[in-house]
Amino acid sequence: MHFSKEEHKMSNSVFQSVIVQLKDATDRVLGVMDAEGSVVACTDVTWLGERWSDAAVKVASSNENPIVCNQKTFKPMVSSSNYVEYTVFCTGEDELARGMCVAAHVALSDAKNYYEDKHDRGTFVKNIIMDNILPGDIYIRAKELHFSTDTPRAVFLVRQVGHGDVATVDVLGGMFPDKLQDFVLSINETDIAVVKQITPTTTQEELEKIASGIEETLRSELYIKTVIGIGTVAEHLRNLADSYKEAQTAIEVGKVFDTERSIMHYENLGIGRLIYQLPTTLCEIFLSEVFKKNSIDSLDQETLFTINKFFENNLNVSETSRKLFVHRNTLVYRLEKIKKLTGLDLRQFDHAIVFKVALMVRKYLSSRETR
Repeated sequence: MHFSKEEHKMSNSVFQSVIVQLKDATDRVLGVMDAEGSVVACTDVTWLGERWSDAAVKVASSNENPIVCNQKTFKPMVSSSNYVEYTVFCTGEDELARGMCVAAHVALSDAKNYYEDKHDRGTFVKNIIMDNILPGDIYIRAKELHFSTDTPRAVFLVRQVGHGDVATVDVLGGMFPDKLQDFVLSINETDIAVVKQITPTTTQEELEKIASGIEETLRSELYIKTVIGIGTVAEHLRNLADSYKEAQTAIEVGKVFDTERSIMHYENLGIGRLIYQLPTTLCEIFLSEVFKKNSIDSLDQETLFTINKFFENNLNVSETSRKLFVHRNTLVYRLEKIKKLTGLDLRQFDHAIVFKVALMVRKYLSSRETR
């Protein structure tokens, strides 16, 4: 596997963290050089960036392993394609140097393999959710990465409100430590996708609890406000892209119809999901046909508040009047007034449905106007 420039930086930092842990085991200088001979990790940080071209040439051309050169012992890290991408070194040409090289080689190879596996899987999952991989190639790549295709996974889209913080990815990474099963993927400056492996028995309530945990952690640790969309559970790897799109839709629809909620589940969007997909011209025609007498805009805020309370209390006159702290007859009078203005009697279920949809359509059109 060959890394890009940015990926090289990341793997070098992995090497440095391992090398630092080995520092206490010996007074020798231990480190790693790349294929060009540049020191990319070392127990003596003053050596970082030094370039040993002659040593790199000798390592690449020699059949010996380890190799002794310039009072140092070198042990190459050979890739599956027989390419020397990195080489471990230790000062000295004795058995101790050889032993330290072998020990460091094992630790660094394990770290490199873990990093590559994690990186490959993360890139693979991101390519799936962003539709950057053909469906047929998903199976092939999953097999190469020993990646389960039929394990249920949930997709959470975490959108930072206002501005993004670069530390968000790290904080979320700490919340989902199993880097080979759960993935925290930066999408853009404000959006981060979390793809989490779940069990077949995981409930919707449990998913919302995970989302609440994300929201609370980012608020308390980074003072970041977020909205989170949850897609339907992806039962198969190929369904991840759909689940990600649903999480996006959940945020967009919630922004229009449920502005007070910060966590939106696609499965709970209800009729808002349908209205959101309608052409605006169709919505405008619908409103003009429903409100033939007067426009919906002719209703004052008090009337609209009364209507919403009436809907919240399942069209129950007595319960609504109690919640509004008004006499039952006062509410009946208001409903009669609405009937005269609109031609719709909200005490009738069919009329109430039409009015409820009309209110949502008006909300949707207003949101389109402010974009």
